[in-house]
Amino acid sequence: STSGASVEWRGSPQVDCKDRAVLIVDDILDEGITLAAVIARYRDAGAATVYSAVMLRKQLTRPRSADADFVALECPDRYVFGRGMDYRGYWRNLAAIYALREAAA
Repeated sequence: STSGASVEWRGSPQVDCKDRAVLIVDDILDEGITLAAVIARYRDAGAATVYSAVMLRKQLTRPRSADADFVALECPDRYVFGRGMDYRGYWRNLAAIYALREAAA
């Protein structure tokens, strides 16, 4: 599957964030499920403010669970890969960002 529906926590923040400003940095913002969960976790841990920055934000027609405060690039609502983003371990080390072609109508 190339879509998510829940967050599986594999670790916790190792630094106390109580009364601190936190910046969450992520590669891509799709529906915002993961970003919303991470923001909530830091707020629940007592962060004074929580900001988020993403390299890519998909241009969606449906609503997101969370949006980023800082966005480097917008991209179409297609599967993207390269520059650290992969599909099942493939294409992660490509020197650029690519998107799959749109499905034929």
